[in-house]
Amino acid sequence: MIAASELARSVGTSKACQTLEISRASFYRRKKSMASDQEPSARPRPVRGLTPNERQDVLDVLHSERFADKPPAEVYATLLDEGIYLCSIRTMYRILADSQEVRERRNQLQHPAYKKPELLATAPNQVWSWDITKLLGPAK
Repeated sequence: MIAASELARSVGTSKACQTLEISRASFYRRKKSMASDQEPSARPRPVRGLTPNERQDVLDVLHSERFADKPPAEVYATLLDEGIYLCSIRTMYRILADSQEVRERRNQLQHPAYKKPELLATAPNQVWSWDITKLLGPAK
């Protein structure tokens, strides 16, 4: 590929690939992968993105006692009614995701795992049931 790229400078890519009997697609693919290996570029910060201080302000509002158990859409609507605009609903979700706080924010009762009762009969007339297929006995 090095020879193909050197030859391509003088006679052109198509002629160089035909002369060396390599596919142009392979030439371009290899050239692209060699360029990407050298210098991975970082994603630029959006011009209209929130500054770290603004992001912290949004987090403080979401963590406040008033909005601690409210979803971002409700926080957004409440703040808009008061004439305050911090950011969009989606941006609130992004900020919460960066803080690893995207989850159900309401306090909910968690029910314990229900364990089915096991009835064991070791003698006649110890256990009565309308369905005997589920009853355990001394032997299967």
